[in-house]
Order: sequence, then structure tokens, then C-alpha cells
Amino acid sequence: MHRYLSLLLFFILVMGGGLLIGYATLPGAWYASLAKPPFNPPNWVFGPAWTLLYVLVAVAGWRTWLREPTGTSMKIWGVQLVLNFLWSPTFFGARMIGPALVVVVLLLASIVVFIVHVWNRDRLSGWLFVPYAAWVTFATLLNASLLLLN
Repeated sequence: MHRYLSLLLFFILVMGGGLLIGYATLPGAWYASLAKPPFNPPNWVFGPAWTLLYVLVAVAGWRTWLREPTGTSMKIWGVQLVLNFLWSPTFFGARMIGPALVVVVLLLASIVVFIVHVWNRDRLSGWLFVPYAAWVTFATLLNASLLLLN
């Protein structure tokens, strides 16, 4: 029972934090007014994409916490979550495209470090972060494009 309660807490932390930050920093008119690259996805894509990714991030964090609650892998997982939660307030809240690019590059690096670090210990957690790494790679390209265009 303790295992499932801790999984629920990871879902609440990751998905709850993501939802709160998302609602607090909705894109709005400022984002709509930006020049966008042709590969910019429609706004409706972001909600489902992040919901799925947050599920994967929560499960990987939970698995990591079960294995080594205070170890290096868990610390790396925590760093990526902080960076993830920092990006929207930087980009949408403060409207600072350049600093947001720095945050998303650091986020991508922390995701890759997590994958590499857990790969031989818990390959499933590493695989759970692969779609996250792919999406954040795309988000990095989009953020950089928005910086160049605006």
C-alpha cells in the first residue's frame, strides 16, 4: 500500500505542479502576437502532450525514489523538475524568451543526464524519459526560433 500511496504523491507533485504553473502562466495575447516558425504546433497539442509527459516523469521519479530516495538519480530527477517548472514562468510569465532558452537547454541537459545515469540501474525509468527528451528537444528548437523571430 505504501508503494501506491507514494506513486499517488508523485502524480500529485508532478501533475499538480504542472497544472498550477500552466494555469498561472497561460500563453495569452502576448504569445499569440509573437512571430512563429512554420513548425509551431497548434495550442491544443500542448495540454495532451504535457499530460502524458508528466505521467511518465512521475512514474520515473517514483521508481527512482523507491530505489534510492536520496541518491544521485533522485537529485537529478529533482533538478529537471525544478527546471521544468521554471520554464513557463520565465517564458510566459516574465516574457523573457532568451532566459527561457537557457532554462530549457539546462532542462534538456538534466533530462539526458538522468537517462544516462539510470540506464544501467533502471532502464525502464530511462526509457520513460526518452519521449520527454524528444519533446524538450523540440521545445528547445521552438524557443530558439521564437527568440530569433522576435
